[in-house]
Amino acid sequence: MKNYNLFRSPQLTVYGQNAFNRVGIETSLRGMRALIVSDKIMESLGYVEKCVDFLRTENVQSEIYTGVNSEPTDLYVEESLALFKEKRCDVIISLGGGSCIDTAKAVAVLATNGGYIGDYMGGVKDAAISPVPHIAVPTTAGTGSEVTDATVITNVSNDEKMMIKQRAFMPAVAIVDPLLSMSSPKKVTAATGVDALSHAVEAYLSKRAQPMTDNLALSAIKLIVSNLKRVYENPDDVEAREAMSTGSMYAGMAFSNASVCLVHGMSRPIGALFHVPHGESNAMLLPAVLEFSKEACKERLATIGRIFSEDANKMDIDGASNFAVEQIRNLCMDLNIPNLKDWGIEQDKYESVIRKMASDAVKSGSPNNNPRIPTQSEIEELYRICYDYQFSGSGVF
Repeated sequence: MKNYNLFRSPQLTVYGQNAFNRVGIETSLRGMRALIVSDKIMESLGYVEKCVDFLRTENVQSEIYTGVNSEPTDLYVEESLALFKEKRCDVIISLGGGSCIDTAKAVAVLATNGGYIGDYMGGVKDAAISPVPHIAVPTTAGTGSEVTDATVITNVSNDEKMMIKQRAFMPAVAIVDPLLSMSSPKKVTAATGVDALSHAVEAYLSKRAQPMTDNLALSAIKLIVSNLKRVYENPDDVEAREAMSTGSMYAGMAFSNASVCLVHGMSRPIGALFHVPHGESNAMLLPAVLEFSKEACKERLATIGRIFSEDANKMDIDGASNFAVEQIRNLCMDLNIPNLKDWGIEQDKYESVIRKMASDAVKSGSPNNNPRIPTQSEIEELYRICYDYQFSGSGVF
């Protein structure tokens, strides 16, 4: 009988202000020609050029792919992989949000193992050969992808978000510099912040939670709850930015090892079909899914409620668990998170794909980690509830 747990993380994590300055040093230890996977925004902000300069100082040559301009797709993977091979690169740097990091993860594995990225979904194909060294540099505080062994890539031929999780997808190095997130617009700060919160909450509530992930998840929740509104209202608050970067990293480590649950299972199809950014779709779903799950995880939700306020210590478990859901709902409202209707999704089109979205959610496996495992029909009903969900409401379950 298994009585132990596994915990995976990058070989090295460099974090804190000016951590980005080490990208040249860490790259030179692993290769001499780097492919930088990034996007046009990072290029326009000067981050890509700064990365090239750091590499040049360490005599590392570089090639640049900035074609990632939405949620990661198999086309971005194919394009960047072709460039990697053409230029005979031997190390990969991802610089940007989760889309850039997830794209680079796929390239790192395919460069040595071959095949199509979808082959690795569900463990059908095992990435048995060590991947190309990947140095992940996040510029948002939200996805935590820099410290996870999972990647989510959209198959553009059928609009399916392929959730792929294998040890080989873990970056070799994570460089987490809060100063890189200073340029994030308020909307991105809000969405990625609630994304990080959903990672931590789901890791703590997951049926696969373990002591190490519990500690990381609760630490992440404390940091995020204390700093998300603060950095949203004052984007130049470096201390709050640093706390959010650390919280996001902790949450990533937690969910990478404990897995995510129903929120993520439902979120991916929304992103694939309606191109809602992953962090924002998670935020849209989180309160309603917690209400649905509440009866099966009251004690853990009560613990989360007590993080929001010491007043919850005076409440019984029912009161504190209700308080947790209420506070998360209020946080989404304060951060101006829209529901799916307000985001601009047409109701008729949305209704027409609810069955497919629910089927894809079940197929992902994430709902099976939820404290209350839903049926497909219950997931379909949750999609309907979330369409015009009111964060200012008092609950629907």
